[in-house]
Amino acid sequence: MEASAKANISKIAEALHSQTNFTKKECEHLLNMYKDITGGADDAKLDRNKFKDILHNSFGMTDDLMMDQVFRAFDTDSDSNISQEEWLKGISTFLRGTLEEKTSFAFRAYDLNSDGVISRDEMFQLLKSTLIRGSLDYQPVEEDPDEGVRDLVEIVFKKFDTQKKGTIDYAQFKSSVVDEPLLLQALGACLPDEKSADAFLCTFEEVHVPTTISYIRTGGGRQ
Repeated sequence: MEASAKANISKIAEALHSQTNFTKKECEHLLNMYKDITGGADDAKLDRNKFKDILHNSFGMTDDLMMDQVFRAFDTDSDSNISQEEWLKGISTFLRGTLEEKTSFAFRAYDLNSDGVISRDEMFQLLKSTLIRGSLDYQPVEEDPDEGVRDLVEIVFKKFDTQKKGTIDYAQFKSSVVDEPLLLQALGACLPDEKSADAFLCTFEEVHVPTTISYIRTGGGRQ
C-alpha cells in the first residue's frame, strides 16, 4: 500500500476510533479490510450485495430479509451504500456493542419501513421469514402456516407492547429488552452469534499483554 494511502487510513482511524469500541490500530485493520472488499478506490463504497456476502460467509446469515435489514441498519444515511464510517460504527456494534447499542441496532433492523415503530404486520413478516422462509427443512402442510405465525406474533407483541399502543416504539422495545435481554433478537437474528463474532475478531483484534503478572502459589494464594 502506498504511503499516502496508509496515512489516509491512519488519519480516518484516528478521527473515528473514539466513536467505536475499537482501538485505533483495530480501526486501521478494518479500514484496510474495507478497501480490499470495495476494490481500493478512495471513493469506493460497500454495496448491498458485497455486504450480504460478508454476512453470509463470515457470520453465517442466510435469511435474505434479515440481511437486507442489517444492511439498512448499517446504512444510517440511507444512501444504499455503506461508507467507511458506517462500516466502522456498524461492525463496532456488531462485535463489541453494549446492550444499549445492540438494542438500538436491532430496533432499526426490525423497523421495516423506518417509521419509528414496529407494527404487527412488520413483526409478522420478520417472524415468517425467520421461521418459515428461512427454514430449508420446511415442508408445506395442509394447515395454513401463516396461522401459526399470527399466533406467535400475538404472544411476542404483548411482550413488547406494554403500554398497549398497538405499535412498538423504541422506548417500549428498549424497556422490554432491559427487563428481559433474551428479547433482543426475538424477531430474528440480526446480530452475529458469539462463535462467528469471535472468529471475525480474531482476524484483526489487538491483543493487550498485561504489564504485571500475578503468580499463583501452590498453596492457592497470589503474590
